[in-house]
Amino acid sequence: MERDDYLVEMVNIHKWFSGVCALKGVDFAVRYGEIVGLLGDNGAGKSTLIKILSGFYPPDVGKIIFEGKERAFTSPREARALGIETIYQEAAMVPKMSIMRNIFMGRELSRLKMASLGYLDIARMEEESMKALEGVGLRLRSPHALVEELSGGQRQGVAIARAMYFKSKLVILDEPTNNLSVKESEKVLEFIRELKRQGISSIFISHNLYHVYPVADRIVVLSHGEKIGDYFKEETSVEEITRLMVLP
Repeated sequence: MERDDYLVEMVNIHKWFSGVCALKGVDFAVRYGEIVGLLGDNGAGKSTLIKILSGFYPPDVGKIIFEGKERAFTSPREARALGIETIYQEAAMVPKMSIMRNIFMGRELSRLKMASLGYLDIARMEEESMKALEGVGLRLRSPHALVEELSGGQRQGVAIARAMYFKSKLVILDEPTNNLSVKESEKVLEFIRELKRQGISSIFISHNLYHVYPVADRIVVLSHGEKIGDYFKEETSVEEITRLMVLP
């Protein structure tokens, strides 16, 4: 793999919490336009690794290289400003707010009224919200529908549409199919495939290999804070990855 192929590299990452080592020298990378499945049981270190990448924690040892430059994120806002968007299990949405407000929350569009004042451009946000949803194949009745009225899969779709609209370069999906039906899970997997078609890299975090394997280009396995496997999908099998995941 050429160095220019990498969107992000995490090199020799260590992290301790109260004297307990959560990550031990982990190397992790994602290429441009690649879907990487990040697998491991509870406590494997998946969430810690991703929280370091998305700016929640600094690494105690190691470095992050994003688009060829070493970065030191001090907050999720800094990571997001560079194009790293994280979508958690609950899709980080406000249920009592509309789809439109959730898509543009904190990044509202405005129209200038005077040189130094502006007001929200509701009409444009309505239109852009529906375009964003259509971009991931979601046909919802109104941008003013409340998020609490949506199914789990639809909420994930709205979150992914938001990431695509704001031109994210890397989308991190934390257990996006957790607690969803088979039909809803398949829809979320199609949303992830759409990210790839748009040239957006993604990290699909899960403990469910059968959800990750169909869409991933590469699979990384963590166990007890260490990387124990890193394979292109065509180089391995469900059986081999399962064997790694159940090692003591």
